[in-house]
Amino acid sequence: MNAQAVVITSFGTSVPEARVSITAVEDILGAAVSKNICVRAFTSPTIRRILKGRGEDVPSLTEALEQLLADGIQRVIVQPTHLLYGYEYDKLKAEAKAFADRFESVIVGRPLLSDNHDIQRFAFHLSQDHPAKEGTVTVFMGHGTEHFANAAYPALQTALDLLGRKDVYVGTVEGWPGLEDVLRQLEPVGTRRIELLPLMLVAGDHARNDMAVDWKSRLEAAGHTVTCSFNGLGQLDWVQEMYRERLTALL
Repeated sequence: MNAQAVVITSFGTSVPEARVSITAVEDILGAAVSKNICVRAFTSPTIRRILKGRGEDVPSLTEALEQLLADGIQRVIVQPTHLLYGYEYDKLKAEAKAFADRFESVIVGRPLLSDNHDIQRFAFHLSQDHPAKEGTVTVFMGHGTEHFANAAYPALQTALDLLGRKDVYVGTVEGWPGLEDVLRQLEPVGTRRIELLPLMLVAGDHARNDMAVDWKSRLEAAGHTVTCSFNGLGQLDWVQEMYRERLTALL
């Protein structure tokens, strides 16, 4: 019997074609756990309910931990695929803490953007992946939150600015900076070709609705020519590596 297990915990997605971003990270982390048990959990009740209606039963973190207890596991690492220390991460930590006295140990790993070094590294790779093009700007759409962890988004914008990338803008759907802030920054540069991309692990509902419909139409109304990408961050090799480093440090 294995004494340790890893629970790879994601918010989840109900968009089948977007699931590839989660699966890619899960595969990398699964390969890193060696002989330890590796299981999946989704934190969104809505996502789990939708998937259950399609015949797929994905456990919540609590359900996954209960099953590991029943299987006789003694030590657990919960590695989230979340981007920030936001409300979802807080809830995840609270769920894990509820099991602290039932396992020998329960450790929760860090999200993707957890310190200044992560943000600088992230900005560097984004800059490398999207080199400057004459007459073109790149706009990233993140989720955003009212949680203080939202500060990671303007920090990322600053890191890109310090790299000399005045052609890359970061906005969010539910936080700051928002689309209005992005539009205001674009006014002095005139009309441009815009590459609009999701700054999310998964290019799910937000990417297909908020980004590809609302953001795209408003940017076009401002005179820009817009193309959209639907590749989630989880599909990027260097993002997968950042998650792998977090898990292997705990292992």
